[in-house]
Formats: sequence, structure tokens, C-alpha cells
Amino acid sequence: MGLLEGHTPTTNKRAWENLSIKHSTQSQKKSFCRLLLGAHSTCGIMDALQRMKDTVQIHIDSIQNELYSLSRDIWSHPELAGNETRAHDTLVRFFSQRGGAWTVEDHFKLPTAFRASWGPVGAKEGKPVVNVGFLCEYDALPDIGHACGHNLIAEVGAAAAVGLKAALEGQSELPVSVKITVLGTPAEEAIGGKIDLIQAGAFSDLDLVFMAHPAQQDASFLKYAFEVTVKYHGKASHASAYPWEGVNALDAAVLAYNNLSTLRQQLKPEWRLHGIIKNGGVKPNIIPAYTELEFYLRTPLLRDLVDLKAKAEACFRAAALATGCQVEIIYPSHTYYNILPNATLANLYESNGKTLGIEFSEQPDFFSGSTDFGNVSFIVPGIHPFFSIGSPALNHTDEYAEAAGAERAQLFTLRTATALAMTAVDVVCCPDLLQQTREDFSRFSWELRFLPTVQKHAYW
Repeated sequence: MGLLEGHTPTTNKRAWENLSIKHSTQSQKKSFCRLLLGAHSTCGIMDALQRMKDTVQIHIDSIQNELYSLSRDIWSHPELAGNETRAHDTLVRFFSQRGGAWTVEDHFKLPTAFRASWGPVGAKEGKPVVNVGFLCEYDALPDIGHACGHNLIAEVGAAAAVGLKAALEGQSELPVSVKITVLGTPAEEAIGGKIDLIQAGAFSDLDLVFMAHPAQQDASFLKYAFEVTVKYHGKASHASAYPWEGVNALDAAVLAYNNLSTLRQQLKPEWRLHGIIKNGGVKPNIIPAYTELEFYLRTPLLRDLVDLKAKAEACFRAAALATGCQVEIIYPSHTYYNILPNATLANLYESNGKTLGIEFSEQPDFFSGSTDFGNVSFIVPGIHPFFSIGSPALNHTDEYAEAAGAERAQLFTLRTATALAMTAVDVVCCPDLLQQTREDFSRFSWELRFLPTVQKHAYW
């Protein structure tokens, strides 16, 4: 049975007919594809482009067992953020053993990061180079393993990269030279490995970046988030003999928690605020001198996150004032930004995905996580779609961990990889689409002015 049963490669016009990209007329499509292939008929142009996409699909289908083995190995040996040594070695070996085609750098800038690159190819000497990046994640969660499906993210990145390489091999008349770069990006779940890689310059030469995250449905957006730790310092005292000598830090924590619960009534529907009391005291007969809370704040836009941060801080400080406690409000060093949307890439991805049988949700309302890919999207045009793995289980549950390792997830995972690689084919082959992608990226540069006001991170 083939990978995409019922959706075998066909050299037809479906991908172009499904496109609905703003500012792209039929005549523009003809012009930029003539630049690509020097063709003399619209049918010939589309057929040539479709043949490249068919090659992507055929190649990924041909190595599906190897890709499942890669994913399953990572799934079977879950490693926490920053400790993904086996996953790192497994992915490095996957690219190193592909006939010497890839230049592979292990321990790239971070101990468990890597980089694999191929090219540039596809155009005559002197043409500009477009470096297409695919990202792999592979860290797991404490206790429940790959309950966020990062083994599948690694598989998608690897599959899309080798699929695109197969389509580009032998091409010599492309409008640009194309380089493919795969970055292994560890520690998404805890410390924001991509942010460290950004700061180390790992993304400085990329022109486009692609990855996809498993979820419950197929969609293409996400929110901002960051984590805040709040510590209340009071004064211990015997709770029965002389409670008036104490300053109750637990009262402050409870007040803060209730303040935030009350605040939710005034939050916008798409904002999220949730947390726990991590430390509530030592014994019932001792007035707690220390308590600690941990909260996540999530909003669709960074400017909204700044507003929510101010409201939450007011709640924390009010609880300290009411109880006489001292308060520390601590933000980790990396904020996870929202993913900047890119309409051109999103429309292309959906168009290609539909030809493979992907059914996209019109208004998915269940995604309220965060990712350090958002930070990447502020410096490189990119796309981070979500994909169903054929299970109704929710992320970060034992059931989802089981589903992420199941063979059933492979159909959904590899057709997502195929759609990403096909989208990359569209962009590198058609200068107008490449320009539109860059223009979409530039349209959201106004969000950058909010970056200095917030400081680090949260988990998906």
C-alpha cells in the first residue's frame, strides 16, 4: 500500500487551480512559471511544476519505512529538553548515511542541535541562492514521553527536506539556485532552543523556514505565550499560639490566584491565563513564610501579551499589598512570540495539502499553545501548520503519546511533509511567489516594536 493511498501522483493542473493567493492573477502565474521553465504553453508549465511535486511524493513514499523507523526510534527513547543525545545522533546518522549528499554538522552551536545542508543547485552560476530551511524538534515531556509528538516533527522535517532534494536534483534552469538546510532544534519544551540558535546566528542565512506540529486537526496558526514565576515572602510563626506574629505568604498566593480567576471575566476570548501554586507551605501549624506560583499567559499578538502581562502583575502586587508580603515577579530569559502569519505560504500549503487529501478546519479553536518557532518567524518568513495524526487525543496526555508512536500517524505525518516540500517547490520555482512571501513577512514588521517589552517563554 502506498503512503498516500487514493492520492497517487498525477501530472495535472490541480495545484494551480486551487491556488487563491492575493494579487496573483492567472497571467502572473503564467509569467513567473515561464521564467522557471522557459515553457511556451500554460499546460506545459503546470505539468513541469507538477512533475517536480510528483517526485517529492514518490520519493517520500519510497522511504516511508525508513522514516517511520527514524520517528519510532526517537519516540521509543524519550529525552528531555537539552538532553536529546540519542535523538541528535539518530538524526545526524539519517542525513550522514544518504550517500554523502548532505553536509552534516553535529552539535551545531548547541550540544544537541545539528545542521544538515545540501546544494546550492538548480540554476546557472551567478543566480541568487535561496536557502530553504526545515526544522526538526525531538525533545520529550517529563513522565509522559512524546505526548506532544516531537518525534513526528523530526520526521516531517527530515522527510520534507529529502523530498525537496529529490525534486531539485537534475534541475538546471530554475530562476534561483536552491540550498536546503535542516536544523535540529532541541529544547522547545523547556528553554527555547530556537531562541538560543537565533542568538548564535544559526538562522542568519535562511530565506524560508518550514516545520509542522501534530495536533488534532489540520490548521496553520498559534498564539504568543510566556511563563511567569511569582514568589511571596512572608514571616513564619506558630499558627495557633501567636499567628499575629506571622505574615502569611499562602494568603498572598491564594489572593493572587483568585485575583487572576476574577480577571478572566474581562479577558478577550482568545486570551489565556492559567497556572498553579507550586509551594504552599510546610506544615498546617506554621504560618507559611514562602509560597510560589507559576503561570502562563497566552495571546494571539505580542501587543496583547504586553497588556495581559500588566494586568497579571497588578493582581500579583495587589495580593502582596493586602497581606504585607514581599513579592518577586520573575520572567525567564526567553519569551515565546506568536507566529507571524504568511498568507502566501499558508495558501500554497493549503492548496498542496488539499491535493493530498488534507481537510483543513475553517476556524480551529483548540490551539492555545506556544512555540519558539514564533521567534523564528520574526526573523525569517515561514510557516508552522498543525496536522492531525488520526487521533482525538489531546496533546500532553498519555493517549497522545501512544498515538504519536502508532503506525496510523504515518499517513498524516508524511502527507504533511509532502505538502511542505511541495510548497517549497512552488516558492523557489516562481519568483513572484517568493516576492509575495517576502512582502507578507514585511507587512508584519510593526509587531517588532513590541519585542523589547517582554522577556521569555512558555511551553506548548
